Amino acid sequence: MKLSLRTLFPFLRWFPYGGATLRADFLAGLTVALVLVPQSMAYAQLAGMPAYYGLYAAFLPVAVAALWGSSNQLGTGPVAVASLLTASALTPLAAPGSESFVALAIMLALLVGVIQLALGVFKLGVVVNFLSHPVIVGFTNAAAIIIALSQVNKLMGVPMGRSESFIVDIWGVLQLAGDTHPPTLAMGLAAIFLIWVIRKKAPKLPGVLIAVALTTVASWQVGYERNATAALEQIVDPEARGLLDEFVRTEVRIREINEQIMGRSGELAKLRKAGGDKGHEGTTLNYEIELLRLQLKDREDENRRRNRAIRSVVFEQAAGNPGEAPKFHAAGRLPAGVQSDGRHWRISRATGGSLRLVGGGEVVGKVPEGLPSIGLPKFSWDMVGGLLAAALVISLVGFMEAISIAKAIAAKTKQKIDPNQELIGQGLANLVGAATQAFPVSGSFSRSAVNINAGAKTGMSSVITAAFVLLTLLFLTPLLYHLPQAVLAAVIIMAVIGLVNFGAVKHAWQANRHDGVAAVVTFVATLAFAPHLDKGIMVGAGLAIGLYLYRTMTPRVAILGRHADGTLRDAKVHDLPPSKVVTAVRFDGRLYFANVAYFEDAILEAVAANPEARALLVVGEGINEIDASGEEVMHHVVQHLRDAGIEPAFSGLKKQVVDVMRATGLLAFIGESRLFPTADTALEAIHAEAAARGEDHADSPLRPVPQKRFG
Repeated sequence: MKLSLRTLFPFLRWFPYGGATLRADFLAGLTVALVLVPQSMAYAQLAGMPAYYGLYAAFLPVAVAALWGSSNQLGTGPVAVASLLTASALTPLAAPGSESFVALAIMLALLVGVIQLALGVFKLGVVVNFLSHPVIVGFTNAAAIIIALSQVNKLMGVPMGRSESFIVDIWGVLQLAGDTHPPTLAMGLAAIFLIWVIRKKAPKLPGVLIAVALTTVASWQVGYERNATAALEQIVDPEARGLLDEFVRTEVRIREINEQIMGRSGELAKLRKAGGDKGHEGTTLNYEIELLRLQLKDREDENRRRNRAIRSVVFEQAAGNPGEAPKFHAAGRLPAGVQSDGRHWRISRATGGSLRLVGGGEVVGKVPEGLPSIGLPKFSWDMVGGLLAAALVISLVGFMEAISIAKAIAAKTKQKIDPNQELIGQGLANLVGAATQAFPVSGSFSRSAVNINAGAKTGMSSVITAAFVLLTLLFLTPLLYHLPQAVLAAVIIMAVIGLVNFGAVKHAWQANRHDGVAAVVTFVATLAFAPHLDKGIMVGAGLAIGLYLYRTMTPRVAILGRHADGTLRDAKVHDLPPSKVVTAVRFDGRLYFANVAYFEDAILEAVAANPEARALLVVGEGINEIDASGEEVMHHVVQHLRDAGIEPAFSGLKKQVVDVMRATGLLAFIGESRLFPTADTALEAIHAEAAARGEDHADSPLRPVPQKRFG
């Protein structure tokens, strides 16, 4: 009963729980919370969510992952890579920050949780091995660079377009360098400087929290934020006005199409209840719905492009005629005699005929007080189909990140880590997160390091961290209003700098050229496919598997000779002479369907290269496995050799290989007397057979070396 309770509630291993442990966990939990609160809001922005959703993701998921995971010090919550993958997966489907985007992100967390939980329950944690370490290294380096570059526009205070090419978007940001908002840049650079100095000079202090607190106070004091609202009629620039008019008309059309889709879907649902959806009327309704959805996607894409164009226009405000509202002209295009107020404005949002203008720095703004609402996200099979591939990638990448961190911590604490239990913990964290308005979460390297360095003894430290986030949600959210967005960008940039590690790519290259190629290709593909990061990691994973299969298809085959020290070595490498009695071949690899043709060709080529030898020895210490195809080819090779007057022999075959040969009758066909425990015993027998035939083998370089006797 005790074992089953520990299986259901793994956190029971923390008990009995004493005062000293509680004190250590409390201090560690508080320390991590000081880092987590600002970091979580920054990562929410990176994921394309409103900043306060980061606090939701930093609340219950943090505690649940600790309670049901296997690591005592792993810190879970919003992380850079999972947040970027979330944004890259959802940006083509909805506008970042919109209600649709938030709903999709929560749905994505649900799918990630289901996948991870299923893998853990069915003990399939090994599936993560399909993402090799070099692939993850290449992906992480590229993702870190993309994350850092994606925040540059927020440091500059200029808009960034979102298209099918991240490189094009970044180039667009660089072209707007002349429009940089100086106060925004100053805030961002000040935060970077503060975090860097504290990290170098006083690493035990919460540098991120200090930077956030100081810049938030400064933002409040200097009136950093400056917003305004305007009517459509106040925009007098012809080009901008034309874009806005088209935007508003298309918004109306989008609402009309949505209403038509809802109406057709309602009719189809009634038909299904009546059982008539298979007829002509049902087919027509299905066709109309699909056509409307295509129209909807086209209109949404059009408005997304218009929105990017509108946000890139800089306006200057000028007083209108007496009794009229002020007018907004494109910067540098004011009519003669018209004076501006000297401030620059951008349109941040257009809704119907109402415009929201930004003239200062962007801040977090109002954060809703209280706890997130509880409830599962709206479920749609269409949404599932569109998100499944991204959910699988986030599940595997997130888990690999978490388990890597957990194992690194376990190397210090000597704790045993259970990958399947960790999958269950991560899966439950994402499921609970989806039920409390969170986006996908994973294990965090930086916060885990803070946790263990602060003295955490058990996962209770993460529960305490979640409690401090709860206090923040209940009482401290008004203090976050003036937090500059540029500071959140600085927090993200400083957090991901440590992820850039080209030395790891070089190390993979030195270890194995194929691993180096996989790392480099993954790095390049991830950058090239950005913002679709899942494609980059899929290319890398596919290449790594393909290169592995290529290596197993062409394993190393060596023709052996007798070295001066008496051992058998590769004759080609050491320039050893052949024997006229026997050809000895070593095959280093499993013998299966993908390489049986290579095995057959290698054996026959070796025999053809030494036509005088009437015996062949296959040194099989490196053959770990044989399948049906391997057994069949081995049978053909033996038959072919015997037909040519060459007697085969095998040495050093492993038990699992011999068992297959015995079960299939191959061993009886070859003859058990032709199997030898070692190469030297086989060579001794082969040379004895040659002597019995009257063949002189005194000069055979492969003859057995006489063993010295000590007496």
